[in-house]
Amino acid sequence: MLKSLKMLTAMFALVAITFASTAVYAADSKKPIRIPVHNWSSQVVMAYVIGGIFESIGNNVEYVPADSQAVYESIRQGDVDISHEVWESAFGSSFDAARDAGGLLDWGDHDARTLEDMGYPNWVADLCPGLPDWTALKNPDCAANFVTPDSGGKGRWLEGPQTWHQDLMPQRLEALGLDDLWMVKFAGGADALWAELDAAKKENRGTIIFNWTPNFTDGAGFTFIDFPPFYDGCRPEDGGDGACGSPDGYLKKAVNENFPNTHPDAAAIFKNMSFTTGHIGAMAALVDVDGMTHEDAAAAWLADNESVWKAF
Repeated sequence: MLKSLKMLTAMFALVAITFASTAVYAADSKKPIRIPVHNWSSQVVMAYVIGGIFESIGNNVEYVPADSQAVYESIRQGDVDISHEVWESAFGSSFDAARDAGGLLDWGDHDARTLEDMGYPNWVADLCPGLPDWTALKNPDCAANFVTPDSGGKGRWLEGPQTWHQDLMPQRLEALGLDDLWMVKFAGGADALWAELDAAKKENRGTIIFNWTPNFTDGAGFTFIDFPPFYDGCRPEDGGDGACGSPDGYLKKAVNENFPNTHPDAAAIFKNMSFTTGHIGAMAALVDVDGMTHEDAAAAWLADNESVWKAF
């Protein structure tokens, strides 16, 4: 009799545990989690990585093309649910404005720290003695090695899309007194930056381009220019003249204020989620080096890194 009672108790306990486990996953809404997709590789691959994690616990996911500046207002208003790569230098002001207006929550930082600035592949250093010190750019002989057919006789900086930083780099050139020797050209997207890297190497010519870390270039030999240090208030939008470089910044996550209520389990996982510089660089490399699609890259990363994401 005692043995039967113990077995019955154990069975009830197992049923209770199973029900509780099922209830946890059932707590999330069946409404799709809307994840924004921008225009650089790590962000897109990570979108599919996070979507795959959410789907693994029974959620539905929708990928939404979104402007990288306006997305925070979209999250605030509930048109998008999360943002997983909030870069401080490029998007910090847009993020702060949406958070302060209400409806968007700061969901914490990744382990990775960020830097977004102008730089060059290491093999270019011989074309401008004195780099990475920015004052080397004052030399006309240096600037002459970076002239392109579309630069009007000046050395060219190839920036990312103008939507990323608006006129930050042209303002910096002027503030540092470099605009008589250099000009800024805006690329159409991240792919254009990597195409420029390849073309410059094949043509054995100088190139200065916008880049960031974490990125696949972290292990490929790329150096950021040492501009005057960033400080609060140095940028024109904050009342300064712009004669400063970019900050060592956060890589943050954001959610709509209702997301923890509609998708509590996904929200808890997302809050606990933290990728390193190595994780993010590897995601980007699967696309920009290995030539995989973003979706296939995400699937490969998830398969190779179960111990990382299952810990979230």
